[in-house]
Amino acid sequence: MVCADKIEKLSKALEPLLEEQDAEAAVALLLKLVDQNLQVLFVKRVENSADPWSGQMALPGGKQEWKDRDLKQTVVRETLEETNINLLDRCRFLGTMESLRSARKPGMKILPFVVLLDYEQSIELSEELEGFVWISPDELVQHRGTIEFGFGEFPAYVVGSIVIWGLTYRILERFVKVLESLS
Repeated sequence: MVCADKIEKLSKALEPLLEEQDAEAAVALLLKLVDQNLQVLFVKRVENSADPWSGQMALPGGKQEWKDRDLKQTVVRETLEETNINLLDRCRFLGTMESLRSARKPGMKILPFVVLLDYEQSIELSEELEGFVWISPDELVQHRGTIEFGFGEFPAYVVGSIVIWGLTYRILERFVKVLESLS
């Protein structure tokens, strides 16, 4: 169960939104409340040989562009472009998490923004994406395991046919630890 008090505690447990951020890209860890339980939005990237995260489940977001004033503007722009969700319309920025380095692009650091959607917005995916799903952190934890590829075995959340691994898994693992610390 999640209540307003727990959302407030979550906001206090996250890093504040700062002007200066040590990262080159941003993702939105989008949350919504369903029957007093949190759910997280995941998007599925299309297969594309030019995309280092081709075909993977991910969080909406992307690389900062020269026209972006800061990483908050980056995550707002990228989320709108990819999902048609406007983070400036009835959404609450709860804070950020520690930036992480990408294993696929070690020179790139990604800053996760945690955002609560105050109402259900309709999702329209860009050509970069082929699907989306909402999954609760509790369900992720229940389906924690590993996935094997030709290049190794990796920790992952495996919920039915949905596999969340790599950078997205690492971000979610940190988020789950924050949630667990609030209990």
